[in-house]
Amino acid sequence: MTLLRSLAVALAISASAINAHAGNVLIVLSDSDHLDLQDGKVFETGFYLNELMQPVTALRDAGHKITFATPKGTAPSVDRTSIDKMYFGGDEAAMKASEEALADLQLTSRDRSPVISFARVEQIGYGHFDAVYVPGGHAPMQDLLVSAELGKILTYFHESGKPTALACHGPIALLSTLPDAQAFVREFETSGKANPQTRWAYDGYRFTVFSNEEEKMAKGLLGGGEMKFYPQDALTQAGGQYSQADAAFSSHVVTDRELITGQNPASALAVANELLDRLK
Repeated sequence: MTLLRSLAVALAISASAINAHAGNVLIVLSDSDHLDLQDGKVFETGFYLNELMQPVTALRDAGHKITFATPKGTAPSVDRTSIDKMYFGGDEAAMKASEEALADLQLTSRDRSPVISFARVEQIGYGHFDAVYVPGGHAPMQDLLVSAELGKILTYFHESGKPTALACHGPIALLSTLPDAQAFVREFETSGKANPQTRWAYDGYRFTVFSNEEEKMAKGLLGGGEMKFYPQDALTQAGGQYSQADAAFSSHVVTDRELITGQNPASALAVANELLDRLK
């Protein structure tokens, strides 16, 4: 009995220690299921399966609580081309496990999704959250980059020094913190360049994002269409200091102060690990 009692106490202490480190992580996703391309063409997209589920699984396994949010609280869409074992190191079982975990969450369900709106996030209070993560897929380039509400969220995390992680095309969302993100993006879409704006939250920060080289190599996914601009160019023009891996599509993570950015799908797990370290 004494041994059993000692084990029970030890387990209780262990559980308390785990809970003491448990955080609330906000996962930000796009409402959009497409990206507008040049010449009126449209590319069906959403979030990348591995870029969402690998970090989500790692965070949940570590005991952290997850809240999903999109601009309007609309269920997000998965990019069907991302349901491919190549994004899981060729491990089909790992891909299937992520598919099943996504299905269990019902995240993409139009009537049962647990996703909330950015307005609801503000009602809850930004201070409730210990970290924020934005996965990629092309969808963030449709709406997150110009979302004033997201700009407020990210500015809070920036000013509070709380972990802010983004992967692949996700870092384009950092433009939302510009004083006038819509004007900057509109100018960049029109001329391929834009005047830097003062008071950008991430001016001078080192970062990475899906590279121009990788965009050109993956261009076939767009079905003959052309993107209006590449995120590497826009974020560099805004005032960021860009870094990329020596080899395209290899894992590359850049950390600068509270900011954690991953270059491509292969970087998702490394971004998750860095975020987990910050949440300890």
